[in-house]
Amino acid sequence: MLLTTTNSVEDYKIMEYKGIVSGTAVNVQKMTMTFNMQKYYTGISESISEVKAQAFEQLKQNAEKINANAVVGIQVDIEIKSSEYLIAATVTGTAVSIVKR
Repeated sequence: MLLTTTNSVEDYKIMEYKGIVSGTAVNVQKMTMTFNMQKYYTGISESISEVKAQAFEQLKQNAEKINANAVVGIQVDIEIKSSEYLIAATVTGTAVSIVKR
């Protein structure tokens, strides 16, 4: 499965547009009482990476369900709500069938 933020893939031709696909993941950040801000920011960064990876995996699965072999024009949206310690990632793109030129 080829994933890209661009609207086309060099050396490939888009044969069919399958539709818009997305993946969403949410993670509740576990708060620990610490006075070490570096550990706090490292924990947030790791949570964002995990949530983003889960959203991309869901995007790929949704594209495969409609027989796409690539997703183009991907946009990533990450939302952090500190009041609820919530991290959400949404990944959206256009599922397509591509062939090598």
